[in-house]
Order: sequence, then structure tokens, then C-alpha cells
Amino acid sequence: MPAASTTLRVLAATAIASLSVTGCQALDGAGVALGRADLVNDLAARMDRALEQTWAADYQLAGGQTASIAQTTDPLRSTYTWSGGKITVTQDAVTRCTSAAGRTSCTVSPPVLTAGKPSVIVYDEARKQGLVTPPAVIRLLTDAALEPEAAIQQTDTTLAGHHATCVDVTSAGERFTACVTTEGVLGSFTGTLDGKPAEVTLSRYTETVESTAFDMPAGAGVVDRRTKTS
Repeated sequence: MPAASTTLRVLAATAIASLSVTGCQALDGAGVALGRADLVNDLAARMDRALEQTWAADYQLAGGQTASIAQTTDPLRSTYTWSGGKITVTQDAVTRCTSAAGRTSCTVSPPVLTAGKPSVIVYDEARKQGLVTPPAVIRLLTDAALEPEAAIQQTDTTLAGHHATCVDVTSAGERFTACVTTEGVLGSFTGTLDGKPAEVTLSRYTETVESTAFDMPAGAGVVDRRTKTS
């Protein structure tokens, strides 16, 4: 699976190239087009860099639920926890946990190649669960920037004590708002992902990560598929 950073750089570069062409065709719109491209590229670069850093973030979801993301570079590991489960990727294993009816079960699978970014796998798995991920938000932004009729407005705010750049996007009848902190962490998102309403807001951010963030939930039943049986 290609690294997410490569994908984001390609998407951002594509946006810049396409919008630059649009600017040449319509001089009156050149400033707007290049402004969109610059904004998308900046947000993509912020999130790209964050994939290679150590940090932890807590989020407030719709309906009063919560979620958290944590990752470290030494050792390389990443995890995404929410009310219905947890996904953790380390150099030793990929652990998927699900919670239902007061019981939690975890399946431990053999490690996979992460190209130095275990968060890539974590975010892919998290999106399959309907959760908001930074790569998913960046792709929405890029798609909007490539849409000539899209309206993109930028604002600034503070989330969990951290400055964030926000964009309000209306494109093809759809609307979403996304904020990215200066550190490259997703600050908030309100809109639709994969056809479903989604909402997330940063409630805490820290560059210090507790090792227990990567532990399996207490009392969970565990199936270790790394163990060879004869």
C-alpha cells in the first residue's frame, strides 16, 4: 500500500497544475484559482508532516461520543480508539478490537510493512469503520479545489488551545467545514463522508504520548493469529 504522504503530495500537485491552467484560461480568476491551490497544498503538507511526528489527540464526536488518536516515532506505532473499538499498528502486530454489549474482543495479526508510517494503515482501517481521518478530509479538499464551481472560504480559529486554519467548502450541492491546526492535526470536520454525516472536534492535543495508549482494552478477549499451530 503506498504511503499516504506520497498520495497527498500527488493530489496537491495535481490541484496546483490544474488550477494554474484554469488561471491561464481566465485571467480574472487566476488569483482565486492559485489561492485555492496554495491553501490545499498547505493543508496537505501540514497533515503529511504530522504522519511522521509523535502526538496524541482526543476528539468529541456527534452524539456525545469520543475518539482518540495517538502515534509515536520511536518506536513506530499508531492507534485510533473510539467507543466501538480500537485499531493499533506496531512493528510487532496489527491489533483490531471491537466492543459490543459490554464485551470487548481483540484479534492480533502479524505485522505488516508500514514504510515508516503505521498511521497509514490505522487511518485506512478507521475509515472502514466510518470514522473521520485526515487523509479522507484532504481528499475532499483536493476534489473541491479541482471543481471550478466550488466555493471555498478560509477562516481561522482556536481549537483545544491551538491555532487552526479552517475552510468552508460548498461544491456540487454538498457542503463541509474542515479545520487543520498549525501542527498538522485535524482540528474539526463537519460534513459528509462516504455518504454519511460526520462530525469531529479536537478537544485535547499533546506531543507527549503515554505508552498505555497502545495497550489493548482491559479485560478484552484476545485471539492471537501470530501464534503458529501444528
